[in-house]
Amino acid sequence: MDFRTTVEIGSPDFTIEPMQQMLFVGSCFADNIGKRFQEERFPVTINPYGVMYNPVSVLHTVMRCDDVPQVAFLTLGTNHVYRLKETGQIVDNCQKRPHNLFQEEKLSVGQCVEALSQTVEVLMERNPAVRVIVTVSPIRYAKYGYHGSQLSKAVLLMAVDELVGRFPCVTYFPAYEIVLDELRDYRFYQPDMLHPTQQAVDYIWERFVETFFSERAKQFLQEWKPVKEALAHRPFHPESQEYQHFLEQTKQREQELLARYI
Repeated sequence: MDFRTTVEIGSPDFTIEPMQQMLFVGSCFADNIGKRFQEERFPVTINPYGVMYNPVSVLHTVMRCDDVPQVAFLTLGTNHVYRLKETGQIVDNCQKRPHNLFQEEKLSVGQCVEALSQTVEVLMERNPAVRVIVTVSPIRYAKYGYHGSQLSKAVLLMAVDELVGRFPCVTYFPAYEIVLDELRDYRFYQPDMLHPTQQAVDYIWERFVETFFSERAKQFLQEWKPVKEALAHRPFHPESQEYQHFLEQTKQREQELLARYI
C-alpha cells in the first residue's frame, strides 16, 4: 500500500551542468535552495538586495543587479505589495518606516504576468540562452489569514502558468505542491507551523536534483561530497601539524576536482 501521493514532475528540455552561473531571487525559499548550490560549489548570486516576495520586487532586483546567469531561479511568495504614498512607487523594503506611509495592494494575475515577463526579457537580453526556473514558495502567510494566503498563492500559480506558456525558456518547479501534497504533515514544518523544516528543504533539493541535474552534475555531487565533509570537519586541535597537513591535502583535492568540472 502507498500511504502518500507523489507529485509527478515532467522532464525539462534542459539540464543544469556543474559550475554553471546561477542567480537566485525571491523569497527565503530562494535563499534556502541558493545556499545549497553554494555549498556544492556552484558560482551563485543569492538575493543581492535582500529577500524579495512579490513579482515586482523580483523584477526590481534583476534590473538592478548586473549578473548574467546561465540559469535564473525565481521564487514568488506573495502578490501583496506596498506602495509609498508620497511617490506612488512600489517599494521592495519598507525599511521599518511607519505603516501609514504605505498603501498595501494586491497584484492581479495580469500584473504579476507583466512583471515576470519583464524579468525574463531582461535576463534574455543579457543572455539569450538563459533558462529560468520559477517556483512558488510553500511558506504560508498567516497575517493574511489562511484563506487569504491561499488566494495569494493561487494568483501567483496562475501567473506562472501563463508565463510558462509565453516563454519557452521558463520552467515551473512544483515546490509548493511537493510540500502541500507530498509532505502534508506538520513534522515537516518548523515550530511556527509555517516554514518547512530542513528535512523538507533537503527533500525538495533531492527532487530538484533528480529533475534538473545532468548525469555529469550528479557525478560531480558524488565526488564533491567526501571533500565537502572533510572541509567541514572540526578537529580538537586545529593548530596541530597533522590537521594542517590534512587541510592542505583536502584543499588540493578540492582544486583538482573543480578544475576537472569547470
